[in-house]
Amino acid sequence: MRSLAVVGGGVIGLAVAWRAAEAGWSVTVIDPAVGRGASWVAGGMLAPLSEGWPGEHEPLEFGAASLARWPGFAARLAAATGISVFVAERTLTVALDAADAADLRTVAEFVGERGYDLRLLDRAGVREVQPNLARTVRVGLLSVTEAAVDNRLVLDALRRCCAAAGVRVRAEAVADLGELPHDRIVLAAGAASALLRPELPVRPVKGEILRLRHRPGVPPVPEHVVRARVHGRELYMVPRADGIVVGATQLEAGFDTAVTVAGVRDLIADAEAILPALGEYELAEANAGSRPGTPDNLPLIGPLDERIVVATGHGRNGILDIPLTADAVLGVLAGEPLAEAKAADPHRFSTIRGRVTSERVTAATTSGGAL
Repeated sequence: MRSLAVVGGGVIGLAVAWRAAEAGWSVTVIDPAVGRGASWVAGGMLAPLSEGWPGEHEPLEFGAASLARWPGFAARLAAATGISVFVAERTLTVALDAADAADLRTVAEFVGERGYDLRLLDRAGVREVQPNLARTVRVGLLSVTEAAVDNRLVLDALRRCCAAAGVRVRAEAVADLGELPHDRIVLAAGAASALLRPELPVRPVKGEILRLRHRPGVPPVPEHVVRARVHGRELYMVPRADGIVVGATQLEAGFDTAVTVAGVRDLIADAEAILPALGEYELAEANAGSRPGTPDNLPLIGPLDERIVVATGHGRNGILDIPLTADAVLGVLAGEPLAEAKAADPHRFSTIRGRVTSERVTAATTSGGAL
């Protein structure tokens, strides 16, 4: 049986490990803290359309292709574990001032031109969809196809699926991919991936989020995902069974995952500006994680060499991108690249192309072959 090491135990690594084990691979996941990285600190939005922006056609199409796979993927998780991971069916994005409202109209126009449906709402329309929002909200953008999942339920379900499929887990760090004895390796270590392959243009982007618990007598949790632009700052509020997740700051802070007073203050202030009742909720958790960012906001999915496949760089869309990424990696392992993941080819970056060329020259020189 062919052996596969998956380096990284977040949602991407676990999904790949599960699918590969089902396809007949002998799989080992290697991570010092499985499921406790950025995947643990996530909102769980599946919202590529609401994040669309002119000029970013490929991220939109990639995200939309993964969104289309989510119903089937969630159904497989539920069938295998009995866990239903969805927490909302629709996404409402709102704006407070004229500039933010203009941005929402720009998003609606761009996404509409690409054939996707986003509905612009006036003040009355916003209140009809979500009555508890502040009356200062000017305009809204409703997406009836962008759902949300509970990231921790997804992690739980994936771990159970991996265990049932015979995936082994080694709770340890990897210092050198070359020392792993497996036939193939999938590098899915998120922001830490570049520590193992320095040519990867992946950097840590700090994101702080809050988990608020609903209290008796307080207005209820919104039924839908509520995203907002608050004087240029982006905010999201995603329902949970016991409350709501509020996020997220975006800071170029390296691997610093300390929660700051300023981060908590800004999130609470912006959230209350949109949903005033949140001030009465219990502050249950404040967390921060390092999301793996890339220069063009697209992940890196594909072979680095004959042994190593990379699956990283998903930024804040790691949850959204699970189904398409798993399909794409399984396609690479089977020698059948997935057309929908072509834009995520890691060799689009010169740093990766340069390393591959250098390795080929070294191999040819060492063996005495012609270039």
